[in-house]
Amino acid sequence: MGNSLGLGNLEAKVQEKANFIWNIADILRGDYKQSEYGKVILPFTVLRRLDCVLEPTIEEVEEQQEKLEDMGVENPEPMLNETVNQILGQDYSFHNHSGFTFEKLMADQNHIADNLKCYINGFSGNVREIIDYFNFEQEIDRLDDANLLFMVAKNFANIDLHPDVMSNIEMGYVFEELIRKFSEQSNETAGEHFTPREVIRVMVKLLFNEDSEDLKTEAGKLKTIYDPACGTGGMLSVAEEYIEEVNPEADLELFGQELNPESYAICKSDMLLKGHNTNNIKFGNSFTEDGLRGEKFDYMLSNPPFGVNWKKVRDEIEDEEEQLGYDGRFGAGTPRVSDGSLLFLQHMISKMKEDEVTRLAIIFNGSPLFTGGAGSGESEIRRWIIENDWLETIVALPEELFYNTGIATYIWVLSSEKTAERKGKVQLINAVDYYESMRKSLGNKRNKISADQIDEIAQLHKEYSEGENCKIFDNEEFGYQRVAVEQPIRRSYQVNEEIIEDFKETDGFQRIGERKNGEEYQEQIIAGLKEKFDFDKTYSNHNQFMDVMNEIFSEISLSMYVYIKKALFEAFGEEDETAEPARDKKGNKKPNTDLREYENIPLKEDINDYFEREIRSHLPDAWINHDKTKIGYEIPFTRYFYEYEELRDLEEIDNDIKELENEILDLLSEVTIGE
Repeated sequence: MGNSLGLGNLEAKVQEKANFIWNIADILRGDYKQSEYGKVILPFTVLRRLDCVLEPTIEEVEEQQEKLEDMGVENPEPMLNETVNQILGQDYSFHNHSGFTFEKLMADQNHIADNLKCYINGFSGNVREIIDYFNFEQEIDRLDDANLLFMVAKNFANIDLHPDVMSNIEMGYVFEELIRKFSEQSNETAGEHFTPREVIRVMVKLLFNEDSEDLKTEAGKLKTIYDPACGTGGMLSVAEEYIEEVNPEADLELFGQELNPESYAICKSDMLLKGHNTNNIKFGNSFTEDGLRGEKFDYMLSNPPFGVNWKKVRDEIEDEEEQLGYDGRFGAGTPRVSDGSLLFLQHMISKMKEDEVTRLAIIFNGSPLFTGGAGSGESEIRRWIIENDWLETIVALPEELFYNTGIATYIWVLSSEKTAERKGKVQLINAVDYYESMRKSLGNKRNKISADQIDEIAQLHKEYSEGENCKIFDNEEFGYQRVAVEQPIRRSYQVNEEIIEDFKETDGFQRIGERKNGEEYQEQIIAGLKEKFDFDKTYSNHNQFMDVMNEIFSEISLSMYVYIKKALFEAFGEEDETAEPARDKKGNKKPNTDLREYENIPLKEDINDYFEREIRSHLPDAWINHDKTKIGYEIPFTRYFYEYEELRDLEEIDNDIKELENEILDLLSEVTIGE
């Protein structure tokens, strides 16, 4: 991928420009809180970027607008856009007919607010919509009231943000660096807005690896790519740049949706400048307001917020799951409400093409790998994905790559139709050591992945060969059967005066007294115990004891409720391994729920063989309750790459301790001599 995707000297250039823009925020100090700076700086940056592009067209477009008005043309926008394109020799879908530029705005300091609003209203509708998402008119009035508007506008007028000076990819970096800085000031989560570019490059290479040769020859064939949490559009931009590098003649149409208004506006302005269809970028919550409902895509990639809580949209999601099942997006189930990561993945899977291959890549933390036991929402979603043979690869990334967290992260790669050698298999790549330390930390980001390391990770994926950092497993390897291992009730019972007195104090006996005629029932129960039980006898047969108890309760016409049984067991019984097992009416052993244990048996292994080998020898009375067996799936990634470190020899440790003791004694003696 090389330096064309932003490595090398690009970082320094971007940092310089971002710092220059950031310094303008100093003008706001005192009148704005630091957490509010972005409300001013981000929309001004977008406007100045557009201004630099349109400046040569302003006068001619204004004249054309006046002519078209005189002619009574109802929708002059297409013709005004065409005028822009003729002047600039490029295919843009926006214009400004106000007659103003940033330079002209500087000519009238006394009317800067009105003129700036006029300037904004002179843009084509698609640009005005973008600016509206910044809620910028309110900030114009606030700046004007504080006598700051002219100073801020003047500073921006001195910045050249023309695409010939700052390419689209560079401008994307600048926006992201600004957002990161503003997020730091307001204690917000910068990572919710964008992903470090080198991480995106890894994703993009993995996404296109299988198709790289085809992409070189598919000139003119339109491909589509989608990001349901697109932020400022960084992932889409890097994907587009990669395609252009592989094949300049290939076409890639970009689609996305974003919930944050500022990020949405920046993304849409970026798409506008690149000549993309901005209607492909939607605003809103992908879970409840799918702006691209029914659309299917060739490629998808995303970095949804880690651990996003979906409580606010729970009703809509669960209604869709219940009403539509697998015809909707969440038929496989829903994860716990505290983490909606797997909802994003299900949403993306619903947009896979049915007649062509779709590939997708998504970033998760460790939770989606293993959270949730058999039968839980998370496990069922993993099961659905793996049993449909969509999961192709998981890559463990180095820690401390992201601005807002240093936790472990993973890239999942899915394909609607794997290549022949990958069918029924999942590739795990351990790339945790593929990083370089940064000279200066950015929030929690202390590491980065170099261009060479990106290529190495991509090569591990493409070679598809087992080694130290690559392992390949059958799909079934991640499945297991969670079985309930039962043991019989073995209790012995004894009834005597002392124990009867203890029984009277139990909650169960007290509850009987609260019933209608309760005291009479209590008296009859005590009388029955004294009459029918031999106080000198230990009853080592549960059924025999319960037969007598049933007889007592039957004679007084009182049902033996669960709370009564519990009181009887607690008062008169105790666990006894030598007692005979309790049995039901069919002669089957009754399980002791207190002794119930669960075993996870690999899906590849026969349950009965496992039971005989691993359990029967330790618990000869045990059996498996097959009615409670559940299928689960988890991906214990770290276990597969765990390397045992042999413990140090005890003698070596002992010698080290003695050396330390001698050092301490020497130090103490020096102190004593000094005194």
